[in-house]
Amino acid sequence: MNPALDHLHPYPFEKLAALKAGITPADKPHIALSIGEPKHPAPALALNAFQESLGSFASYPLTKGTDELRASIAGWIERRFAAKVDPDSQIIPVSGTREALFAFAQAVIDRDNKASVLMPNPFYQIYEGAAILAGAQPVYLNTTAENGYLPDYDAVPEQVWRDCQLLYICSPGNPTGAVMLYEQLQDLIELAEKYDFIIASDECYSEIYPEENRPPAGLLSAAANMGNTEFKRCVVFHSLSKRSNLPGLRSGFVAGDAQVLAKFLKYRTYHGCALPLPVQQASIAAWNDETHVRENRDAYRAKFAAVLDILNPVLDVSAPDASFYLWPKLPVDDQVFAQKLFAAQNVTVLPGSFLSRQADGINPGQNHIRMALVASVDECIEAANRIKAVISQF
Repeated sequence: MNPALDHLHPYPFEKLAALKAGITPADKPHIALSIGEPKHPAPALALNAFQESLGSFASYPLTKGTDELRASIAGWIERRFAAKVDPDSQIIPVSGTREALFAFAQAVIDRDNKASVLMPNPFYQIYEGAAILAGAQPVYLNTTAENGYLPDYDAVPEQVWRDCQLLYICSPGNPTGAVMLYEQLQDLIELAEKYDFIIASDECYSEIYPEENRPPAGLLSAAANMGNTEFKRCVVFHSLSKRSNLPGLRSGFVAGDAQVLAKFLKYRTYHGCALPLPVQQASIAAWNDETHVRENRDAYRAKFAAVLDILNPVLDVSAPDASFYLWPKLPVDDQVFAQKLFAAQNVTVLPGSFLSRQADGINPGQNHIRMALVASVDECIEAANRIKAVISQF
């Protein structure tokens, strides 16, 4: 067996199941705020497109996807980020961002040279596992309230940059919701050029934001605005899971540097992860429509307003820059709180320490919880009131 498997941490939800084991919760309807799985209705236009193309299951799909799908993605990128990408060489459809973020490290890491993979801390655990199984060393960059929940890249030692082969960024961030500005993204692009590494930008929460006329910045638009129209060293990852409430469709894309993607496509032809043709047709319908996405944002805004109105008086919590998470700071240990909340109120949240590692003397997720406001507005309000009741006991 691959010995690197022994270095993988249990997934956060495995830890959560163990934390809850043996606890009999209160006799109330369970409310899950732990998993970032959208519960809003999937867009009918995507489901209809899937249904209408069921006959195409009889054909093998291409790893590269259909011309029509790549064209629809290119059109969406141009409308959303004002960046022109070549559908033929700068886009690859993928089975959701999770598998692509993992596979990307396996394809781009040079195992013959010392390799570090930098990532925010807390983080989406796929980054860490991808680095370890690619034979690289994960480097954790703490994000705290003091640095606006974004890594302090100026504090990274030069030798760390020299060893870096891949930098994962996540904007809007999971779990913090922090958003990087154009200037910060452009600084990273300059660092990538100077120290010869690739930026993998996880942007799967980019379409959930509070102000309709202020969408989060993206790496491709930041690159284009500084004259890097070939997106050298830049690759972005997007998904329909959060944007379009289609987590079960397992559909997304990577886009950016054509030279990098040519090698990644070669890897993927062996990886065996082509999107079934009905999935591609549903994806085309979803990428071509914005009405359901705006409605989605409206629903999240209503939930944030209602929940924060209840929790702000009793908890150190504020609205995120974007995404559907709250990242409150607790007056007590996060694991103790999660257990008590489940036992007393039958509400499940994710302890922040399960999403981070000890680095530079601290665990930046400790004494935080991640709350995914994916349930209905009524359930979110009920959960907030139950959380308020438990907070009052500390």
